[in-house]
This record gives sequence, structure tokens and C-alpha cells, in this order.
Amino acid sequence: MFSFFKSPPIAELSAAEAHRRATAGEILLVDVREPKEWAEARIPGAMSAPLSSLPAHLGKLPTDKQIVFYCLGGNRSAAAIAMSRKLGLSHDTHVAGGITAWRQAGLAVTRD
Repeated sequence: MFSFFKSPPIAELSAAEAHRRATAGEILLVDVREPKEWAEARIPGAMSAPLSSLPAHLGKLPTDKQIVFYCLGGNRSAAAIAMSRKLGLSHDTHVAGGITAWRQAGLAVTRD
């Protein structure tokens, strides 16, 4: 069976590009990992919106800049994009490789 409706592609930013754009204030990084993971390490300036409760957070996201999701490696952030689309939102970008790629690029993380 053929599908005439394809999901739009998921856009990816490298950790370096996400860092550059977040530092410039062009994007808001949204961490969809769970609170324990957030407390252990997170990207400075990011907002927490765990995937397990993401619908409750989506209405609180700012609309004046692009939202870019991230997680540990990319699976949950891709799921966050799919969930956003189901709710009629246009979020379509995540950090390729998540916070793991961020750390591998030598970029700073913070913790509680």
C-alpha cells in the first residue's frame, strides 16, 4: 500500500551550529530528557520539557524564536517533533546526536 501523505523531514542541527544559534539568541534549546537527567547535566540556557509530559509544556514555549529539541542521542527529540506535529505545531528541528554530541564537540554543560 502506498502512502500519499509523507511526514515532513526532521531538520537537524549539529551541536556546533546549535551552540552558535543559541548563543546568538536565534533558537531556544528544549531538553526533552527526564528531570533526573536534566539535573545531572544540561545545556546552559536550555529549557526543560520532559517528553513524558511534553504536551503540558508545548503551550508554554515562546513563539518569538525557533524551538530546537534535544535529548541524550536524538531518539526522544525526534519523538518530541512528531508529538508537536500531531498537536498542530510546526517544530521540526533537533540537535543531531543530542547532548552526547554536544559534549563530544567540547561544548559546555551545566548541572544542579
